[in-house]
Amino acid sequence: MPVLVDFWASWCGPCRMIAPLIDEVAKEYQGKLVVAKVNVDESPRVATQYAVMSIPTIIFFKNGKVMDQAVGALNKPDLKRKIEENL
Repeated sequence: MPVLVDFWASWCGPCRMIAPLIDEVAKEYQGKLVVAKVNVDESPRVATQYAVMSIPTIIFFKNGKVMDQAVGALNKPDLKRKIEENL
């Protein structure tokens, strides 16, 4: 199953803006997509491993491999389009 990982931090305004959208799509795509969040302050090694330089960054994985990513606060239609492209 594809995985969407949201890299974020509590001090990041754009991260807080898209957090409700991430929660909404997690419910909408339940059973089709796994949604996870990584706080870059709490898990800096994971952020470094995937070269996350700016947040929010959303990375899509399939079979453990990075398939796509988006940097910045996406609106819901753009987020859903990205998800559909990676299902």
